[in-house]
Amino acid sequence: MDYLLQLAASPTAWVALATLIVMEIVLGIDNLIFISILTNKLPEKHRAKARRIGISMALVLRLGLLSTIAFIVQLTTPVIEVFGQAFSWKDMILIAGGLFLVWKATTEIHHSMDPEPEEKVSAGNGVSIGFAAAIGQILMLDLVFSIDSIITAVGMTEHLPIMIIAVVVSVIVMLVAAEPLAKFINDNPTVVMLALGFLIMIGMTLIAEGFGAHVPKGYVYAAMAFSAAIELLNMARRNRHKRLLAARQ
Repeated sequence: MDYLLQLAASPTAWVALATLIVMEIVLGIDNLIFISILTNKLPEKHRAKARRIGISMALVLRLGLLSTIAFIVQLTTPVIEVFGQAFSWKDMILIAGGLFLVWKATTEIHHSMDPEPEEKVSAGNGVSIGFAAAIGQILMLDLVFSIDSIITAVGMTEHLPIMIIAVVVSVIVMLVAAEPLAKFINDNPTVVMLALGFLIMIGMTLIAEGFGAHVPKGYVYAAMAFSAAIELLNMARRNRHKRLLAARQ
């Protein structure tokens, strides 16, 4: 209790908490984009449930990893060496997650550009298999993003209560933003393509990080923000054009 009171009275701790919350929310955006795109492919009645499960599991994984900080820190220790390049468990997890993101986003882009005829399956089996597959893929990426998130938290502060609060707040923000973001992506097909492009860039960043090439997150998010701003301008132009056409008619 004394430790918590001392922590609450420390201005440095509050600054660290605010900084870490912002960082965790930014890192959670990647996770949320993937969840939104994936759940939008499910039948509408299952989407909200899948999003809640995916984000809830992200919280469980993050808190579970926080309880094993000593183990998480060891993930950064090199375990194998290939052609003079040392790899830790964290590196291999990031590479695997990045490859999965690139594969998944590329596959989704291909299906969007050249959709194949839907296979005829029974409604029950189709929903069940689709839901299970979506949850499985969400959990896989939750694990990758959770490890990246916790290692970032460990590098920014040594106080476990600060890490826990930052993680919980960031996941609450994800829960609140999930529905509006998913609806926005679903209602704007061009945004889907942009988001898939973001996932490819995030995947390549994870792969680069796994191979030891540090990519400043600021550059990545600045590029994403610029692209999103251009798309918002295009959307505003299209909406204005539609209104003008409707007025003339």
